[in-house]
Amino acid sequence: MRGEALAAFVFISPWVIGFLVFTGGPLVASLYLSFTDYNVLQPPSWVGLSNYGQIFTQDDLFRKALANSVYYTALFIPMHVVTALAIAMLLNTRVRYISWWRTFFYLPAVTPAVATAVLWRFILNPQQGMVNQFLGMLGLPTPGWTTDPHWLIRTLALMVTWGAVGNTMIIYLAGLKGIPVELYEAAEVDGAGWWTKTWNVTLPMLSPVLFFTIVVGIIGAIQVFTQPRVLFNDPNGGAGNAALTYMMYLFNNAFSYFKMGYASALAWVLFIIILIITAVQFWAGRHWVYYEGEAR
Repeated sequence: MRGEALAAFVFISPWVIGFLVFTGGPLVASLYLSFTDYNVLQPPSWVGLSNYGQIFTQDDLFRKALANSVYYTALFIPMHVVTALAIAMLLNTRVRYISWWRTFFYLPAVTPAVATAVLWRFILNPQQGMVNQFLGMLGLPTPGWTTDPHWLIRTLALMVTWGAVGNTMIIYLAGLKGIPVELYEAAEVDGAGWWTKTWNVTLPMLSPVLFFTIVVGIIGAIQVFTQPRVLFNDPNGGAGNAALTYMMYLFNNAFSYFKMGYASALAWVLFIIILIITAVQFWAGRHWVYYEGEAR
């Protein structure tokens, strides 16, 4: 028995060492640095809660970046979940060439984020982009997708949805395959139509999967960085900081201004925000997430 335990520790030791060196250690270090004034070139000096006080009382860009990230998340999550679920339900039907269709809808998910952002920057170019040229031919308004401050976050949500929907679609498709056919047959015997079966069978049975993707999606959306940085080609998020997300602002403080202590404080504030949002989701999930076999 002792030999088996020793073997288990040996096998998990690479992960434990990796976690301590690359995750646990930096985590503790960032917590310490968040209470210091540190610019990389000089040793950190203790300033206590000064960084946090500045964040909440003096930093207008912090509030702007947080508001932009929340606005983006509020747009992206419903768009992402509804689109992925709709595609998954379509691909769950018996249609010809289903494997080809699944590959077609999944391909954007394996495209690198930088390549996707560069591609969309050309497509949505207000002057020469294909989208505005097509809209102009139809006599429709041509928005400034990547230049108009009112459109930047909407453009970002649209682009990221296109690239991220494939992964979520696969998860939903797996969840749909796990719903017993007998439930649909019983609903049909009772005269239920498509919408009734979807509302009373599909969504309740798929609620744990929906809950998982929403929780993970919100955590990822609040931390969006690569796509807006490349799409708008501006570290400050365009005119009026309209597309300055939280992670862009944190990155600027850390690697443009070398305010590592302040950036660490921003990171821990973001961690607390995500923790609170996730806790609220788990509390709310008890009222709408259905687990088969769970006693209520």
